[in-house]
Amino acid sequence: MVNKVEICGVNTSELPLLTKQEKDELFIRIKQGDNEARDTFIKGNLRLVLSVIQRFYGRGESADDLFQVGCVGLIKAMDNFDLSQNVQFSTYAVPMIVGEVRRYLRDNNSIRVSRSVRDLAYKAIQFKEKYTKENNREPTIEQIAKELGVTREEIAFSFDAIQDPVSLQEPIYNDGAESIYIMDQVKDTKNTDELWAEKMTIEQSMKRLNDKEKMIITKRFYDGRTQMEVAEEIGISQAQVSRLEKSAINRIKRMYK
Repeated sequence: MVNKVEICGVNTSELPLLTKQEKDELFIRIKQGDNEARDTFIKGNLRLVLSVIQRFYGRGESADDLFQVGCVGLIKAMDNFDLSQNVQFSTYAVPMIVGEVRRYLRDNNSIRVSRSVRDLAYKAIQFKEKYTKENNREPTIEQIAKELGVTREEIAFSFDAIQDPVSLQEPIYNDGAESIYIMDQVKDTKNTDELWAEKMTIEQSMKRLNDKEKMIITKRFYDGRTQMEVAEEIGISQAQVSRLEKSAINRIKRMYK
């Protein structure tokens, strides 16, 4: 599928590519109701759709179907894009294309999720996005539950229900030298000796961190805080939290070697 050249009857190797100036000129004509400019703009951005849907290959869905859904997202982005905003169209369009594809995959998942659970999850996501935008940090599960008038367990269940299945071989971290895969994070709860030894090693490593690094690692990986939340709690910038966290992780990794 990845090497497929023709999708929905379109030869992807011959797709045109528009310059920023051409896009701007076409947008002016589109706003004036020029359908020819609209078609030209869509064709000139099909490479963008193709690049986005490639990340969803391997989930059993037809490339043609994903491409068509991605084009719907592209058209929605085109219809809602504001040329007066100092933002590139691709920056605006990619999240809309991704969102359209993810909705399609969720709604066509073989594991059926009730409409009420999906609706609750979408409301929670909308509140989460709004809250994050207004407060520069993500809300807690408790805050989302309080806003929607449900229990935290219902929120957690709704989020889990709409998650796409992932491969155990999917990478979750890469530092340029090595990757950590989901499979590496699956614990054997029966192997108590190994868990005891690992816990002892981590505890010894934590003792060698300075107080600020220890606090950041504890809040990030034991308490489940985001970098923004940690920054707000200890009074430093998110960039400083990121730098200190990376430094502490590198130090712990060196101790393990």
